Amino acid sequence: MKLYHYVHCPFCIRVRMALGFLNQDYESIVLPYDDEKTPLSLMGKKMLPIFSFTQGVSNESLDIIQRLDAKNLLQTTETLNNIENLNDLTAKIGKDVHSLAMPYWIWTPEFNEQSRHYFQSKKEIKRGPFKKLVQEKSKFIKNLNITLSEVEAKLKPFYESEKFSLSDIIIASHLWGMYVVPEFQFSPKVHAYLQEVAKICKFNYHEDFWR
Repeated sequence: MKLYHYVHCPFCIRVRMALGFLNQDYESIVLPYDDEKTPLSLMGKKMLPIFSFTQGVSNESLDIIQRLDAKNLLQTTETLNNIENLNDLTAKIGKDVHSLAMPYWIWTPEFNEQSRHYFQSKKEIKRGPFKKLVQEKSKFIKNLNITLSEVEAKLKPFYESEKFSLSDIIIASHLWGMYVVPEFQFSPKVHAYLQEVAKICKFNYHEDFWR
């Protein structure tokens, strides 16, 4: 089985965390962000993650996880029944996380000069110049901290539960990229929560670049 992914992408991180939790062996393939040919040839559109099963290919993160978690070890069924609330939360998180983290993601080992320019050009169409995002970081940090205080209040110690589930993977995957933003710090409780999720999922953000 093969996972085609971007290191920074929260939807890709979802699948990587689930694979780690489920102890699934797979081949990790990090695509350059400007590689349009590979995803188009596999799925007909430029969208990751793409997971190649022994039979069939999928590029919807939750569909991939649902298929991998056939025994419902992640309470995938229960989580998907509540997915609208989680989608609202991750959209709220992502609005600020992406504005804060994108200008830093492009300087990680995942990008070279060509893919960096491609990524920045694409993302600035929606979010505006990265330079302006950096200048306005205090606004995004303030908004994100408000959202995180709401998340923190629901940790029991996992999100709205005493038991780890796919909900925690979904939340953690959308927050993990903030660790590259030097001006930001998670609260001790949220940091501990994210580290516990990573431990449970055997997750290493830049693992592909340390092999």
